[in-house]
Amino acid sequence: MRALCHFTRPTSTKGPSFLACLLVAAAQLTTPAQAQEWPTAGRNIRLIVPSPGGSGTGDTIARIAAEEMGKRLKANFVIDNKPGANGNIGATAAAQAPGDGYNFLFSWAGTLAVNQAMYKQMGYDSQRDFVPIGLVADVPNILVVNNDLPVKTVDEFVRHVRANPGKLSYGSTGIGSSMHLAGELYSREYGAQMVHVPFSNPGNATTNLISGEIHLMFQLIPGIASQVKAGRVRAIGVMAAQRSPALPDVPTMVELGAPKLMSSTWFALLAPKGTPVVALERMNAALNDTLADPAVKKRLSDIGASPLGGTPKQLADHLAAEIDKWGRVVRDAKISVQ
Repeated sequence: MRALCHFTRPTSTKGPSFLACLLVAAAQLTTPAQAQEWPTAGRNIRLIVPSPGGSGTGDTIARIAAEEMGKRLKANFVIDNKPGANGNIGATAAAQAPGDGYNFLFSWAGTLAVNQAMYKQMGYDSQRDFVPIGLVADVPNILVVNNDLPVKTVDEFVRHVRANPGKLSYGSTGIGSSMHLAGELYSREYGAQMVHVPFSNPGNATTNLISGEIHLMFQLIPGIASQVKAGRVRAIGVMAAQRSPALPDVPTMVELGAPKLMSSTWFALLAPKGTPVVALERMNAALNDTLADPAVKKRLSDIGASPLGGTPKQLADHLAAEIDKWGRVVRDAKISVQ
């Protein structure tokens, strides 16, 4: 350790100069040790989640991750639900939170990637205002149709949509939602004309799909798996590279020869700028250890989510690619909230 005080002839151990030197030396000795103490015993770790508490896939995954990471870090995580404006309210609060190692953001594709193109003003920038920690999980969309629609394969679906331009309607949970953008992605790739019908919640949309008020949905698997299994709707294909453990008999779009039809809601963990490196590193380690746990994998699989994990760079690269991909879809479809 480099000395900051030099005494050639220490004739006295009294006086301000000597005491100041002692304080500096003590700081040099204790600061590295203190840095290794994160998280401080008894101090809560705040996890901001931009959705209502007690419902929804995002809130469920956040609570699973917080519970399991808390065990590994020997710390208490507090979920702070801040819903509104497609996640912008919660993300803005996280961006403005102190980067002290005790404030983090658990968010997803729409808030972190889609909103960048859809909103003119948000109060945060996903890449500028946050430090990536790691990807958490992925929940793919799935193309499902009303049982009366005369299609059973992707090819039949494509032909039917083209033969009936503007006559088929698909439901979503709102403008800019993953269900809406999955439909826009399909229209962009195939030049199809369909009518978008936004609903206030996925339950209402699903009810209208079953009754035939709308013809199809690009639903998230957790919200429709039980209806597929019960035969109330027909599944065409999972919009992912791998089959979902929740619906293992349903082929993927890759298998069906439509590799560009990839759409999902992925979830990630980030921190405000300025967060100490030790906190970032230990959060990443705890996250990866959590996602490697077979019991956690099963809990996520049971709700239709696939665990991810990885490095901060992998999250940063994924975020950049998603901002580019969905930005093009949003601009082509001329979707704007403000």
